[in-house]
Amino acid sequence: MSLPAAVLWDMDGTLVDTEPYWIRAEHAIVAEHGGTWSDEFAHQLVGNDLMVSAAFIRTHSPIDWSPERIVDELLVRVVAQVREHLPWRPGARELLEALRAQGVPSALVTMSWRSLADAVVEALPEGAFAAVVTGDEVSHGKPHPEPYRAAARLLGVSPEDCVAIEDSPAGVRSAVAAGVPTLAVPHVVPVPELAGAVHVDGLAGMTPARLAELARSVSVVSGHGLA
Repeated sequence: MSLPAAVLWDMDGTLVDTEPYWIRAEHAIVAEHGGTWSDEFAHQLVGNDLMVSAAFIRTHSPIDWSPERIVDELLVRVVAQVREHLPWRPGARELLEALRAQGVPSALVTMSWRSLADAVVEALPEGAFAAVVTGDEVSHGKPHPEPYRAAARLLGVSPEDCVAIEDSPAGVRSAVAAGVPTLAVPHVVPVPELAGAVHVDGLAGMTPARLAELARSVSVVSGHGLA
């Protein structure tokens, strides 16, 4: 079985379990301004472009900072937690290493900004990711297809020849809209069934061959093939 041309990874909640860090930071900055945040609000932000999330926080809390400052404040707190402890999602690091061993390049496609992506990448062996696309480096964030199209372009491959791995509704919609067969691995929030994506419970025990097999099952639904 031929392997995908590349694997395009979401970061928060897919590669590393940083969503609790984001939620903790959101609760903290809202509380510091005399407001109350809820997990219901926090879950609405999972996988979104950070500027969209910042605008939501500004609308639903007493914070009157600019969206840019809200993002900066969140990032400072999340990066600090990541540098203290990087919580890998089960099976993610093993799959990343197995793909590299078999010559399949990986790209990181995240709506987090470069400062956080760099903190995660620095904890990996050099060259673990052949390309990195971050939310502050695209014109349109997820669920727009631009981030995944940009990753495929950086790697010099066609989106339909890749596989995306995502945990959020916005991320799955982004990858599918870009024409990438997608593995949906729900974590903090449910991910609706969507043509072009196949659901799995987790990445523990996932192999490159199994990933390719699952992606081929998606191609029957979405019309995109890996061959």
